[in-house]
Amino acid sequence: MKNWTQKIALALSIFAMLFLTACERPPIESKQTGFRGTGMDQIINPRTNEQLAKLNELPPPMPSSPDGPKASAVYKNVKVLGNLSTAQFGAFMVSMTSWVAPNQGCAYCHNVANFADDSLYTKTVARRMIQMNQSINGNWSDHVKTTGVTCYTCHRGNNIPQNVWFNTVEKRGGNMLGNKNGQNDPLVGSAFASLPNNAFSSYFVENAGPARVIGDTALPTGHKASLQSTENVYGVMSHMSHSLGANCTFCHNSRAFSSWEQSTPQRVQAWHGIQMLKDVNTNYMDSLASVFPDNRKGPGGDVAKANCATCHQGVNKPLYGKSMLQDYPFLAPINSKPKEGNQVAKN
Repeated sequence: MKNWTQKIALALSIFAMLFLTACERPPIESKQTGFRGTGMDQIINPRTNEQLAKLNELPPPMPSSPDGPKASAVYKNVKVLGNLSTAQFGAFMVSMTSWVAPNQGCAYCHNVANFADDSLYTKTVARRMIQMNQSINGNWSDHVKTTGVTCYTCHRGNNIPQNVWFNTVEKRGGNMLGNKNGQNDPLVGSAFASLPNNAFSSYFVENAGPARVIGDTALPTGHKASLQSTENVYGVMSHMSHSLGANCTFCHNSRAFSSWEQSTPQRVQAWHGIQMLKDVNTNYMDSLASVFPDNRKGPGGDVAKANCATCHQGVNKPLYGKSMLQDYPFLAPINSKPKEGNQVAKN
Protein backbone atom coordinates (compact mmCIF):
# COMPACT_ATOMS: atom_id res chain seq x y z
CA MET A 1 0.00 0.00 0.00
CA LYS A 2 2.83 2.35 0.87
CA ASN A 3 4.55 1.69 -2.47
CA TRP A 4 1.38 2.48 -4.39
CA THR A 5 0.98 5.72 -2.45
CA GLN A 6 4.53 6.72 -3.28
CA LYS A 7 4.04 5.85 -6.95
CA ILE A 8 0.83 7.89 -7.15
CA ALA A 9 2.51 10.84 -5.42
CA LEU A 10 5.45 10.63 -7.84
CA ALA A 11 3.11 10.44 -10.84
CA LEU A 12 1.16 13.47 -9.61
CA SER A 13 4.39 15.39 -9.06
CA ILE A 14 5.59 14.65 -12.60
CA PHE A 15 2.18 15.62 -14.00
CA ALA A 16 2.22 18.89 -12.04
CA MET A 17 5.73 19.69 -13.28
CA LEU A 18 4.72 19.13 -16.91
CA PHE A 19 1.38 20.89 -16.58
CA LEU A 20 2.82 23.95 -14.85
CA THR A 21 6.01 24.26 -16.92
CA ALA A 22 4.88 27.49 -18.60
CA CYS A 23 3.48 29.02 -15.41
CA GLU A 24 5.29 31.52 -13.22
CA ARG A 25 5.56 30.67 -9.57
CA PRO A 26 4.52 33.29 -7.03
CA PRO A 27 5.02 35.89 -5.80
CA ILE A 28 3.92 37.92 -8.83
CA GLU A 29 3.28 41.63 -8.42
CA SER A 30 0.47 43.49 -10.19
CA LYS A 31 0.29 47.23 -10.85
CA GLN A 32 -3.06 48.75 -11.82
CA THR A 33 -2.71 51.22 -14.72
CA GLY A 34 -6.35 51.86 -15.61
CA PHE A 35 -9.78 52.04 -14.08
CA ARG A 36 -10.79 49.23 -11.78
CA GLY A 37 -12.55 46.43 -13.63
CA THR A 38 -10.93 47.13 -17.00
CA GLY A 39 -8.15 44.61 -16.49
CA MET A 40 -5.50 47.24 -17.18
CA ASP A 41 -2.70 45.85 -15.06
CA GLN A 42 1.01 45.31 -15.57
CA ILE A 43 2.26 42.01 -14.18
CA ILE A 44 5.73 42.06 -12.64
CA ASN A 45 7.87 39.06 -11.78
CA PRO A 46 10.51 40.17 -9.24
CA ARG A 47 12.83 37.31 -10.19
CA THR A 48 12.71 38.24 -13.88
CA ASN A 49 13.39 41.87 -12.95
CA GLU A 50 16.56 40.85 -11.11
CA GLN A 51 17.84 39.11 -14.24
CA LEU A 52 16.86 42.02 -16.49
CA ALA A 53 18.60 44.51 -14.20
CA LYS A 54 21.90 42.69 -14.72
CA LEU A 55 21.40 42.58 -18.49
CA ASN A 56 20.67 46.31 -18.58
CA GLU A 57 23.64 47.64 -16.64
CA LEU A 58 25.51 50.45 -18.37
CA PRO A 59 29.12 49.93 -19.38
CA PRO A 60 31.56 52.36 -17.76
CA PRO A 61 32.12 55.53 -19.83
CA MET A 62 35.48 56.32 -21.39
CA PRO A 63 36.43 59.88 -20.33
CA SER A 64 38.15 62.14 -22.85
CA SER A 65 38.93 65.78 -23.48
CA PRO A 66 37.55 67.88 -26.37
CA ASP A 67 40.80 69.86 -26.44
CA GLY A 68 43.53 69.26 -28.94
CA PRO A 69 43.75 68.70 -32.71
CA LYS A 70 40.82 67.26 -34.63
CA ALA A 71 40.76 63.63 -35.68
CA SER A 72 40.30 64.51 -39.36
CA ALA A 73 43.51 66.58 -39.26
CA VAL A 74 45.59 63.84 -37.67
CA TYR A 75 44.23 60.57 -39.09
CA LYS A 76 43.66 59.57 -42.71
CA ASN A 77 40.31 58.65 -44.25
CA VAL A 78 38.13 59.79 -41.33
CA LYS A 79 34.67 60.15 -42.89
CA VAL A 80 32.53 60.43 -39.74
CA LEU A 81 33.25 62.09 -36.37
CA GLY A 82 36.24 63.90 -37.82
CA ASN A 83 35.24 66.98 -35.83
CA LEU A 84 36.12 65.24 -32.55
CA SER A 85 39.42 65.80 -30.84
CA THR A 86 41.89 62.95 -31.18
CA ALA A 87 41.30 62.12 -27.51
CA GLN A 88 37.52 61.94 -28.01
CA PHE A 89 37.89 59.99 -31.22
CA GLY A 90 40.24 57.43 -29.68
CA ALA A 91 38.09 57.02 -26.57
CA PHE A 92 34.98 56.44 -28.67
CA MET A 93 36.76 53.87 -30.84
CA VAL A 94 37.76 51.98 -27.68
CA SER A 95 34.18 52.17 -26.36
CA MET A 96 32.69 51.09 -29.68
CA THR A 97 35.06 48.11 -29.80
CA SER A 98 33.98 46.96 -26.34
CA TRP A 99 30.30 47.32 -27.31
CA VAL A 100 30.47 45.50 -30.65
CA ALA A 101 33.63 43.38 -30.86
CA PRO A 102 35.14 42.80 -27.42
CA ASN A 103 36.77 39.54 -28.51
CA GLN A 104 38.16 40.60 -31.91
CA GLY A 105 39.20 44.12 -30.93
CA CYS A 106 40.16 46.75 -33.51
CA ALA A 107 40.82 44.04 -36.12
CA TYR A 108 37.07 43.42 -36.44
CA CYS A 109 36.71 46.61 -38.50
CA HIS A 110 40.27 47.66 -39.31
CA ASN A 111 43.25 46.40 -41.20
CA VAL A 112 45.62 46.85 -38.27
CA ALA A 113 48.56 47.24 -40.65
CA ASN A 114 46.83 50.26 -42.22
CA PHE A 115 43.95 51.75 -40.24
CA ALA A 116 43.01 54.04 -43.16
CA ASP A 117 42.28 51.03 -45.36
CA ASP A 118 38.57 50.38 -46.17
CA SER A 119 38.94 46.78 -47.32
CA LEU A 120 36.90 45.27 -44.46
CA TYR A 121 33.13 45.56 -44.96
CA THR A 122 32.63 45.94 -41.22
CA LYS A 123 34.32 49.34 -41.33
CA THR A 124 31.85 50.61 -43.94
CA VAL A 125 28.96 49.22 -41.90
CA ALA A 126 30.27 50.78 -38.69
CA ARG A 127 30.40 54.22 -40.32
CA ARG A 128 26.81 53.86 -41.47
CA MET A 129 25.70 52.69 -38.03
CA ILE A 130 27.24 55.78 -36.43
CA GLN A 131 25.19 57.89 -38.84
CA MET A 132 22.13 55.83 -37.95
CA ASN A 133 22.66 56.59 -34.26
CA GLN A 134 22.89 60.28 -35.05
CA SER A 135 19.74 60.13 -37.16
CA ILE A 136 17.72 58.31 -34.49
CA ASN A 137 18.85 60.67 -31.73
CA GLY A 138 18.41 63.77 -33.87
CA ASN A 139 15.17 62.96 -35.69
CA TRP A 140 13.21 60.45 -33.64
CA SER A 141 12.93 62.06 -30.22
CA ASP A 142 9.17 61.36 -30.32
CA HIS A 143 10.16 57.77 -29.63
CA VAL A 144 13.60 57.75 -27.97
CA LYS A 145 12.93 61.00 -26.06
CA THR A 146 16.10 62.40 -24.44
CA THR A 147 17.44 58.92 -23.59
CA GLY A 148 18.54 58.20 -27.14
CA VAL A 149 20.55 55.24 -28.37
CA THR A 150 24.18 54.22 -28.85
CA CYS A 151 25.76 51.15 -30.44
CA TYR A 152 25.56 49.46 -27.03
CA THR A 153 21.76 49.79 -26.92
CA CYS A 154 21.46 47.04 -29.52
CA HIS A 155 24.77 45.18 -29.59
CA ARG A 156 25.49 44.59 -25.87
CA GLY A 157 28.89 43.08 -26.65
CA ASN A 158 27.80 41.09 -29.72
CA ASN A 159 29.02 41.55 -33.30
CA ILE A 160 25.40 41.24 -34.45
CA PRO A 161 22.59 42.28 -32.11
CA GLN A 162 20.91 39.22 -30.67
CA ASN A 163 17.46 40.31 -31.82
CA VAL A 164 17.33 40.92 -35.57
CA TRP A 165 15.21 39.49 -38.38
CA PHE A 166 15.43 38.49 -42.04
CA ASN A 167 12.77 38.01 -44.67
CA THR A 168 11.51 34.44 -44.46
CA VAL A 169 11.54 32.02 -47.38
CA GLU A 170 8.69 29.52 -47.33
CA LYS A 171 9.80 25.94 -47.84
CA ARG A 172 7.37 24.13 -50.10
CA GLY A 173 8.96 20.90 -51.32
CA GLY A 174 7.13 17.85 -49.97
CA ASN A 175 5.22 19.74 -47.28
CA MET A 176 1.62 18.50 -47.09
CA LEU A 177 0.62 21.60 -45.13
CA GLY A 178 1.63 23.91 -47.98
CA ASN A 179 2.35 27.54 -47.10
CA LYS A 180 1.97 27.79 -43.33
CA ASN A 181 2.40 31.60 -43.39
CA GLY A 182 5.13 31.15 -40.81
CA GLN A 183 2.65 29.76 -38.28
CA ASN A 184 2.69 26.82 -35.88
CA ASP A 185 6.43 27.22 -35.54
CA PRO A 186 6.82 29.02 -32.20
CA LEU A 187 9.76 31.41 -32.27
CA VAL A 188 10.79 34.41 -30.22
CA GLY A 189 9.66 36.71 -33.05
CA SER A 190 6.01 35.94 -32.30
CA ALA A 191 6.54 35.59 -28.54
CA PHE A 192 6.53 31.78 -28.95
CA ALA A 193 2.91 31.80 -30.10
CA SER A 194 1.55 29.84 -33.06
CA LEU A 195 0.86 33.18 -34.76
CA PRO A 196 2.82 34.25 -37.86
CA ASN A 197 6.44 35.05 -37.02
CA ASN A 198 7.26 36.59 -40.40
CA ALA A 199 4.98 39.64 -40.11
CA PHE A 200 7.80 42.17 -39.66
CA SER A 201 8.07 42.68 -43.42
CA SER A 202 4.44 43.83 -43.37
CA TYR A 203 4.96 46.62 -40.83
CA PHE A 204 8.64 47.45 -40.21
CA VAL A 205 9.85 48.36 -43.72
CA GLU A 206 9.28 51.14 -46.24
CA ASN A 207 5.72 51.54 -47.61
CA ALA A 208 4.40 49.06 -45.03
CA GLY A 209 0.76 49.45 -44.08
CA PRO A 210 -0.68 50.13 -40.61
CA ALA A 211 -1.35 47.27 -38.20
CA ARG A 212 -5.14 47.50 -38.10
CA VAL A 213 -7.90 44.89 -37.94
CA ILE A 214 -10.91 46.92 -36.77
CA GLY A 215 -12.79 49.29 -39.06
CA ASP A 216 -14.22 52.67 -38.14
CA THR A 217 -17.85 51.77 -38.91
CA ALA A 218 -20.35 49.59 -37.03
CA LEU A 219 -20.59 47.17 -39.95
CA PRO A 220 -17.66 46.05 -42.11
CA THR A 221 -18.57 48.34 -44.98
CA GLY A 222 -15.35 50.24 -45.52
CA HIS A 223 -12.77 48.01 -43.87
CA LYS A 224 -12.45 44.27 -44.03
CA ALA A 225 -9.39 42.51 -42.70
CA SER A 226 -8.67 39.01 -43.92
CA LEU A 227 -8.01 36.23 -41.45
CA GLN A 228 -4.38 36.12 -42.56
CA SER A 229 -3.79 39.86 -42.11
CA THR A 230 -5.52 39.74 -38.72
CA GLU A 231 -3.21 36.95 -37.58
CA ASN A 232 -0.23 38.96 -38.83
CA VAL A 233 -1.33 41.92 -36.72
CA TYR A 234 -1.73 39.79 -33.62
CA GLY A 235 1.64 38.19 -34.31
CA VAL A 236 3.46 41.52 -34.45
CA MET A 237 1.52 42.85 -31.44
CA SER A 238 2.57 39.78 -29.45
CA HIS A 239 6.14 40.53 -30.51
CA MET A 240 5.88 44.11 -29.28
CA SER A 241 4.42 43.05 -25.94
CA HIS A 242 7.07 40.37 -25.42
CA SER A 243 9.89 42.71 -26.49
CA LEU A 244 8.89 45.36 -23.97
CA GLY A 245 8.04 42.92 -21.18
CA ALA A 246 4.61 44.57 -20.97
CA ASN A 247 0.97 43.60 -21.33
CA CYS A 248 -1.25 44.82 -24.17
CA THR A 249 -2.72 47.39 -21.78
CA PHE A 250 0.63 49.16 -21.60
CA CYS A 251 -0.52 50.92 -24.79
CA HIS A 252 -4.20 49.99 -25.21
CA ASN A 253 -7.33 50.59 -23.17
CA SER A 254 -8.83 47.14 -22.67
CA ARG A 255 -12.40 48.39 -23.08
CA ALA A 256 -11.67 50.04 -26.45
CA PHE A 257 -8.55 48.61 -28.03
CA SER A 258 -8.93 50.52 -31.29
CA SER A 259 -9.63 53.94 -29.76
CA TRP A 260 -6.65 56.31 -29.87
CA GLU A 261 -8.44 58.77 -27.61
CA GLN A 262 -8.78 56.16 -24.85
CA SER A 263 -5.32 54.65 -25.24
CA THR A 264 -2.34 55.39 -23.03
CA PRO A 265 0.36 57.89 -24.13
CA GLN A 266 2.65 54.94 -24.79
CA ARG A 267 0.58 53.98 -27.85
CA VAL A 268 1.53 57.18 -29.66
CA GLN A 269 5.15 56.64 -28.68
CA ALA A 270 4.95 53.08 -30.02
CA TRP A 271 3.53 54.40 -33.30
CA HIS A 272 6.54 56.66 -33.69
CA GLY A 273 8.74 53.66 -32.91
CA ILE A 274 7.23 51.73 -35.82
CA GLN A 275 7.87 54.67 -38.16
CA MET A 276 11.44 54.82 -36.85
CA LEU A 277 11.94 51.14 -37.63
CA LYS A 278 10.76 51.73 -41.19
CA ASP A 279 13.37 54.49 -41.55
CA VAL A 280 16.16 52.45 -39.96
CA ASN A 281 15.49 49.27 -41.93
CA THR A 282 15.04 51.03 -45.26
CA ASN A 283 17.63 53.79 -45.21
CA TYR A 284 20.34 52.25 -43.06
CA MET A 285 20.05 48.45 -43.19
CA ASP A 286 18.67 47.57 -46.63
CA SER A 287 20.91 50.23 -48.17
CA LEU A 288 23.91 48.12 -47.09
CA ALA A 289 22.80 45.01 -49.00
CA SER A 290 25.67 45.32 -51.49
CA VAL A 291 28.21 45.70 -48.68
CA PHE A 292 27.41 42.65 -46.55
CA PRO A 293 28.90 39.30 -47.61
CA ASP A 294 26.54 36.41 -48.35
CA ASN A 295 27.32 34.65 -45.06
CA ARG A 296 25.87 37.63 -43.16
CA LYS A 297 22.62 37.66 -45.14
CA GLY A 298 19.37 35.80 -44.62
CA PRO A 299 17.99 32.89 -46.67
CA GLY A 300 16.43 35.35 -49.11
CA GLY A 301 19.62 37.36 -49.57
CA ASP A 302 18.53 40.32 -47.44
CA VAL A 303 20.45 41.92 -44.58
CA ALA A 304 19.55 41.74 -40.88
CA LYS A 305 16.97 44.29 -39.82
CA ALA A 306 15.72 45.75 -36.54
CA ASN A 307 12.51 45.16 -34.65
CA CYS A 308 11.32 46.24 -31.21
CA ALA A 309 13.37 43.60 -29.39
CA THR A 310 16.61 44.81 -30.99
CA CYS A 311 16.72 47.75 -28.59
CA HIS A 312 14.24 46.92 -25.84
CA GLN A 313 15.35 43.37 -25.04
CA GLY A 314 12.57 42.65 -22.55
CA VAL A 315 12.10 46.04 -20.87
CA ASN A 316 9.75 48.88 -21.79
CA LYS A 317 12.65 51.34 -21.82
CA PRO A 318 15.97 50.12 -23.24
CA LEU A 319 18.59 49.99 -20.48
CA TYR A 320 15.75 50.98 -18.14
CA GLY A 321 15.77 54.50 -19.56
CA LYS A 322 19.37 55.24 -18.56
CA SER A 323 21.00 57.48 -21.13
CA MET A 324 24.59 57.20 -22.36
CA LEU A 325 24.45 60.36 -24.47
CA GLN A 326 25.91 62.59 -21.78
CA ASP A 327 29.16 60.70 -22.33
CA TYR A 328 28.82 60.56 -26.13
CA PRO A 329 26.99 63.78 -27.10
CA PHE A 330 28.34 63.65 -30.67
CA LEU A 331 25.91 60.78 -31.31
CA ALA A 332 23.00 63.16 -30.76
CA PRO A 333 23.33 66.10 -33.19
CA ILE A 334 20.71 68.80 -33.54
CA ASN A 335 17.76 67.72 -35.67
CA SER A 336 19.07 68.14 -39.19
CA LYS A 337 15.99 67.50 -41.28
CA PRO A 338 12.20 67.63 -40.88
CA LYS A 339 10.69 64.27 -40.05
CA GLU A 340 7.72 63.07 -42.03
CA GLY A 341 4.72 61.77 -40.18
CA ASN A 342 4.84 63.96 -37.06
CA GLN A 343 1.07 63.65 -36.77
CA VAL A 344 -0.17 60.24 -35.71
CA ALA A 345 -2.19 58.71 -38.52
CA LYS A 346 -5.38 57.12 -37.25
CA ASN A 347 -5.29 54.38 -39.86
